[in-house]
Amino acid sequence: MQHFVLGTAGHVDHGKTSLIKALTGTDTDRLKEEKERGITIELGFASLSLPSGRTLGIVDVPGHEKFVKHMVAGAAGIDMVLMVIAADEGVMPQTKEHLQICSLLGITAGVVALTKTDLVEKDWLELVHSDVTDYLKDTFLAGAPVIPVSAAAGAGIPRLLACLDEVAGHLQERTDDGIFRLPIDRIFTMKGFGTVVTGTLISDRIGVGEEVQILPANISARIRGIQVHGHTAETAFSGQRSAVNLQGIEKSTLGRGNVLVRPETVRPTKRLDVFLEYLDSNTRKLKNRTLVRLHTGTTEIMARVILLEADELAPGERGFAQFILSQEDVVVAGDHFVLRSYSPVTTIGGGRILDPLPGKHKRKNEKILAGLHTLKDGSLMDKIAVVLERAGYGGIRIRDLAFRLGVHAKKIREALEKMFSNRQAILLAGDDAAVLSPILHTQLEEALLNGLAAYHKNNPLKAGISKEELKSALPPAVSTRLFNMVIAALVKKGTIAGDKDSVRLASHSVKLAGDEDDLRRSIASVYARAGLTPPSLGEVYEKFGHNKTMAQNIVQLMIKDGELVKINEDLCFTRPVMEKLREDYKARLIKDGKATPATFKDLTGLSRKYIIPLMEYFDSTKLTVRVEDHRILREKP
Repeated sequence: MQHFVLGTAGHVDHGKTSLIKALTGTDTDRLKEEKERGITIELGFASLSLPSGRTLGIVDVPGHEKFVKHMVAGAAGIDMVLMVIAADEGVMPQTKEHLQICSLLGITAGVVALTKTDLVEKDWLELVHSDVTDYLKDTFLAGAPVIPVSAAAGAGIPRLLACLDEVAGHLQERTDDGIFRLPIDRIFTMKGFGTVVTGTLISDRIGVGEEVQILPANISARIRGIQVHGHTAETAFSGQRSAVNLQGIEKSTLGRGNVLVRPETVRPTKRLDVFLEYLDSNTRKLKNRTLVRLHTGTTEIMARVILLEADELAPGERGFAQFILSQEDVVVAGDHFVLRSYSPVTTIGGGRILDPLPGKHKRKNEKILAGLHTLKDGSLMDKIAVVLERAGYGGIRIRDLAFRLGVHAKKIREALEKMFSNRQAILLAGDDAAVLSPILHTQLEEALLNGLAAYHKNNPLKAGISKEELKSALPPAVSTRLFNMVIAALVKKGTIAGDKDSVRLASHSVKLAGDEDDLRRSIASVYARAGLTPPSLGEVYEKFGHNKTMAQNIVQLMIKDGELVKINEDLCFTRPVMEKLREDYKARLIKDGKATPATFKDLTGLSRKYIIPLMEYFDSTKLTVRVEDHRILREKP
């Protein structure tokens, strides 16, 4: 069975509520004040079964100017509109405003009902019918059926039902591939059940027993029960008017404007990128930084309009903008919005949200504007590319991509698989997998290569730079995981080389000048003469104190090249000396089975100053292992 949502619209006291009662038998005026004043103040709801078997959930919205914000709330999730125009008055101010709001919210289908026909003569009815048809010719209701009815007399009701059924037959059912959201438009308590919220399920589905999150309040709850169009259900689907019983939630903690979502799928925001249509009915230009009333879903929030293309918009013009919100809102990309002026309060425009979580933008920036054009009209993969670049070096999780683009995570994954294979996106593997823009990956590679080149230029005698030092020069958003990933990619390309702790350009080699080469030979001579009793590093540096810094760099180079073996922070030996000592030590261990410091002294004749560091070095290089006060051979003979 197909389910759609029908919203009423029209001027105050044009008979919307009476017409709904005639169609459904339900009186949607719920409040005492509404009864007394004869106008709808709050949203009213009913359900209508059409001859085809289709079901319409009906939202009866207020017509009075003071209550237009409730009309905007009711219009969220509406599939088609029933525009109600009284035959004795014709098109009125709120008729026009409601029509504008419906258009701005993306509603494209509807039926027009000329009510109160029992109060006018036939000639007058024909004249009003002609005037209405003429007024609607430049709107989305151009060509829509215009049906004369009388709720009081029941005239025209069957024909109206048939027209509603026909229009509904051309509607496309909402799919379940969006992000689950139910903007709350009513909250009440039922004895024996607790707190119940109602709203139109915008996308996806939800079932009894599921966990939900209430934003922006950030309250967790479980669904205890569901009603759809007044009937108990296990599951509510996209496009259905639904009442949801929340377990363990106090009514006082909720309010209109809250939204039910699945946990960790949507994030509240205080900044929006949008495409804005400024209505041609406006009498003044919209200037940059104008304060407005922003309506999204069931929420009204004060917002500052930052125009990104121009300093102002003339009536009828469109453009990209960023809204800075006075409080958090809960939306996803693709949602429609309505703007009303701060004072006097009138509808001035609306549009569509392009990015619900953008950064701060420079105005009139070509790159920013190009990205917004893509978010507005581009393919899914092109939109993903824009958001990836906006996410920066930290990358973005797939579920956040879904929220930023207003697309179910399943579709995002399908698109990403193609992008991964074409290297249009890069997966940062890990427990919380994120996706990175290949543009940023390339930029990071270039930054690393430039950093290495600069380091080699400033430190020609050093073979490489420590990874820790190299990473510290990068933006903080670059994680260790991403850094290591890029290093590995550059090593694979053969662009850089390195070991566990340091890296260098593959093309880099230390070339000593004449005086530097002389100093290297002098240092080598010192160590060669010393044999098993070399001076400490400090003593070596002091010996060449006239050029201590160069001596330090050359010693580090000799260690890197393997000419010297560093056994601790203070002692180095020549490689030939260490290789011979290793073989002698190993032979003694094979013979005796174990070694003590006394054994090592007997072997080498060295003092404790050298014995202990050397024995510990051979432990660290896994030749030996310490057992109590002696060493045994770790290696097999």
